[in-house]
Amino acid sequence: MKKIGVLANCHKPKAPAVLSRLAEKATALGMKLYTCDATGDFLPGAIRVSPPVFTRQIDVLMALGGDGTVLRAVRTLGGIDKPVLGVNLGSLGFLTSITEGNLGRALDVIRKGTFTTSIRSIAECRLFRGKRQIASYRGLNDVVIGWGISSRVNTLSVSVDRKPVAAYVCDGLIVSTPTGSTGHSLSAGGPILHPASPCFVISIICPHTLSTRPLVVSDESRITVQIVKALKKLLLSVDGQEGCTVQQGDRLEIRRFARPARFVHLPGYSYFSVLRQKLNWRGSSI
Repeated sequence: MKKIGVLANCHKPKAPAVLSRLAEKATALGMKLYTCDATGDFLPGAIRVSPPVFTRQIDVLMALGGDGTVLRAVRTLGGIDKPVLGVNLGSLGFLTSITEGNLGRALDVIRKGTFTTSIRSIAECRLFRGKRQIASYRGLNDVVIGWGISSRVNTLSVSVDRKPVAAYVCDGLIVSTPTGSTGHSLSAGGPILHPASPCFVISIICPHTLSTRPLVVSDESRITVQIVKALKKLLLSVDGQEGCTVQQGDRLEIRRFARPARFVHLPGYSYFSVLRQKLNWRGSSI
């Protein structure tokens, strides 16, 4: 692989210096760097192209920043099968596979093709108002309904494969992919799912009953959420980056998107090692 796409969060203090090092190393290896946004302002020698050309031209996409940058990279690909490598320039970074200190090694591994990849499922969300579809989104992490302009609660009815589950009086709801299970869903009390798990988790935000618990369902299922009662406008947020307002009577249909994302990992990568590090788990240091 010689054609590397680069997307970076250029607001990170480290970004200009790291991008300069990336350009120097890529040149030494005979690799070409491509950009389609402001990243090119800080990446010497990069070839700047339009987003459609960018996604077709590259062999692999490097996302330098935090989890938000990785989510933006996957959205930029738009379902095109190109592997993504996340480089952490921040603090937490569940989706970033390496630190910026390993950037040189990462380029060596990509050049030789000795990396591994993991498959990450993507959720597709369609919003209906009456019989008309008014919006469609895809999310690597999650689909969230919540917030609004007042503290009044909502009633959300959930069904799976047209079979009723429950009507929840709550502040909101999260449908998370396995990749997103360490995000908003985890904060709402949801379980951690291994990225290869073929499932979604439905977590209710601040339910008004103590018996409500997160629900794990097959990712072959179609999840339907009906806005039964909403005394305020609610926000539909996908990966925390896209969305719109929803209102009483609207219906959401969520299912697994046909084309997953692929993540690049260096030799020796372990998802459980990431969990131990990011969540400060104690115990075995294996």
